[in-house]
Amino acid sequence: MAQTLYFPLLLIALCSISECVQRQYHFIKEKKNWTEAQRYCKEKYTDLATVDNMNDMIQLNKSVNNVKDANIWIGLQRTSDYKWHWSSGGPALFLNWASGQPVGSDNCTYIINGQWYVQPYSAIVSFICFNNQLIVIQQNLSWSEALRYCRQNHVDLVSVQSVEMQYEVMNVVKLASTEAVWLGLRHSCSLGIWFWVSGETVCYQNWAPGNGTSEEDCEPTVRSGAVQYGGDPTWISRPETDRLNFICRNY
Repeated sequence: MAQTLYFPLLLIALCSISECVQRQYHFIKEKKNWTEAQRYCKEKYTDLATVDNMNDMIQLNKSVNNVKDANIWIGLQRTSDYKWHWSSGGPALFLNWASGQPVGSDNCTYIINGQWYVQPYSAIVSFICFNNQLIVIQQNLSWSEALRYCRQNHVDLVSVQSVEMQYEVMNVVKLASTEAVWLGLRHSCSLGIWFWVSGETVCYQNWAPGNGTSEEDCEPTVRSGAVQYGGDPTWISRPETDRLNFICRNY
């Protein structure tokens, strides 16, 4: 793809205001215990609801459609080491406990009117599932081919603009069949900068040592960014002609 197509994107000088994981939440009116609700969400969606920031909380509340005074499961649970983790595997980076919560020895989380409480696994209540916005495509394509595929079949190659999104990438990259997986990162040789093809400036970074510098070797081909699979899932610079799996954004 002609490098000039990216120049308007390179003019963006500020970090994106919204640095969050966008999720699609689905309120399920059926009533189940926490384990049954988790199983239902994993079968039909991605998992029980994960909430990483206030923007997620706002979107989750919208999905409930103004249901008042009802107990509704989300995916937060306390593990054997008494730490809170999400059913989807990520750490609890954001909490919205009601006053005095969590209290007692109960290990599962539900919401009432946007506030979080704990109760036993065995309680039978409604619940909220979410859809992951990322999908690994197990085809070996060049970076430009991967970009075209994502834009024709999904939305775009993934941008990683926060720690939360990096966790999302880590969760899905394990499905890849190549040692690295393309991201929506591109290097401009003329300007000496890295940028996201979605139009966002590279604010959050997770480069492996020696990668992601402004002085990339642009011969014989342009460099693009990939995330390593296995070990430390940091970003690396690869020639765009390498053929790798890639991660598309669904919405």
